[in-house]
This record gives sequence, C-alpha cells and structure tokens, in this order.
Amino acid sequence: MDKVFVIKVQHQTFGVLMNEGFVNATQFKLFLKMVHGCIELKNDLDFFNGTDFLVHVPYKILKDCVIITNNQTVTAGQVAKSKIEALVTK
Repeated sequence: MDKVFVIKVQHQTFGVLMNEGFVNATQFKLFLKMVHGCIELKNDLDFFNGTDFLVHVPYKILKDCVIITNNQTVTAGQVAKSKIEALVTK
C-alpha cells in the first residue's frame, strides 16, 4: 500500500481547475509551498513540467478558489505518477 497526496483547486464559476496526485511526499510539499507562495505574494500560479503539464491560474481567480489537500492509500497496482513527477523521474 502506498500513499498518494492529492491537491484539488476548485473555483465556484470555473469548476475544478486542478486535481493532481503525487506519490512523492517531497514533491507534493514543494508544490504546496509554491501554491501557498503564489497566494501570499499575490502572484499568478504558473507551472510547466517541460513536456505535457501546464498550469496558469491568474491570482484574481486563485484567491477565490477552494484548495483542498488529502492523502489516499492505494495499492501498488493503482499507483500512477502524476504528470509533474513523471518528468523528474525520467
């Protein structure tokens, strides 16, 4: 059994903007720090993993979002790396 750490960013008008899972706790923590920094510093949330995952959420939308994190236990067969983690492990 492994843990998957999940972040969900949801806006009242636009719906779910991001629902991403991480299998690496350190990468999850770094991503959360980036999101928190964007909120605190009133910056847009911008992230690109270099291949296939791009996020751009303007601060004016980000500040109105509900951001929820949790972790889920999954079996080894269910574990799939997130698009963010996939680049780091290649």
